Amino acid sequence: MIFLTGANGQLGQDFQKLFNQLGEEYIATDYIADNGCISLDITDYQVVKKFVAGKEIDIIINCAAYNNVDKAEEEEDKAFALNCDAPKKLAEIAKEKGATFVTYSTDFVFDGTKNCPYKEEDKINPLSIYGKSKAQGEQAVLGAYDKSFVIRTSWVFGIGNNNFNKSIINWSKSRDELNIVDDQVSVPTYSWDLAVYSWDLIQTGKYGLYHLSNSGEASKYEQAKYVLESIAWKGKLGRAKTVDFNLPAKRAEYSKLDSSKAEEVIGRKMPDWKDGIDRFLKELTDNGEL
Repeated sequence: MIFLTGANGQLGQDFQKLFNQLGEEYIATDYIADNGCISLDITDYQVVKKFVAGKEIDIIINCAAYNNVDKAEEEEDKAFALNCDAPKKLAEIAKEKGATFVTYSTDFVFDGTKNCPYKEEDKINPLSIYGKSKAQGEQAVLGAYDKSFVIRTSWVFGIGNNNFNKSIINWSKSRDELNIVDDQVSVPTYSWDLAVYSWDLIQTGKYGLYHLSNSGEASKYEQAKYVLESIAWKGKLGRAKTVDFNLPAKRAEYSKLDSSKAEEVIGRKMPDWKDGIDRFLKELTDNGEL
C-alpha cells in the first residue's frame, strides 16, 4: 500500500489520478480533510506513528511542503517543520516499515550563478529561508534512510492548486497589460508529468538524489508569453526585472535542473515544458475552468 501525504496539492492530486488509473491501493492524507483525504498533521511525529501503526505500507510519498517562498522569510519555524523535520521523521517511519520513501525538493537550493543546467552533484547555496529549509530536508532524509528518493523539481504547475500559469490566466481576464520578469530562468514542470516519471523512477529501486523537470528552459516572461498566446489574449505583455517587485525572498537568476540522470535510469526523456502547458490548458478546458 502507498501512503501519500500532501494529497490535496497539485502533485498529490495527480498521484491520486495515476494510482486510480493503475489500480494501486493508497491512503491519501493532507493537513485538512478534503476531497476524500484523511486529515493528518505530518509535523506531529507521534500522531503519524499512531496513524501508520498496523498498516501494511510499502511506499511513502511525501508531497506535503511549505511552498510560500516569500512568507517563509517570516515563518522560518513553519518552513523548517514542514520541509526539513517532517520529511526526516517520515523517512525514519519508512525505515521502520521497510518501505521506500519519496520526497520532493526544489531548484531553490541553488544560487543561480551557474550558467548551465544544475546537476545533482553541484554545490548547493540557497538564497532564501525556503531554499535553506528544503536543502536541509534533503540532507536529513538522505542521512536518515538509504532507501529514499529525493527528487528536486522546478516551477510546478497543475490543475489541482494555484500556480504561476493559473495566476497569469486570472490576471489576463481583468487586465489589458501585464509585466512579467525576464531575469528568472528555470523549467516549468507539469505536475502530471512529475507524478508519472516519479512513479517510473520509484519502480527502478535506484535510490538517491535526482533532478526531474520538464525539458527545455524558459524565463517567467517566456512562460507567461506562451500561456497568453495559447489562450489568445489580446493585451500587451511587457518585460520586468525581479528587483522591480521588492520581494522578501531572494530568487536565483538561473536554476534550470539537468534531468539526464533520472531520464537515463527511467529510460525516456521528460516532455518539453510547452507540451506540458498544452496538456495543462486542455485539462483546464475539459474541466470547464478555461
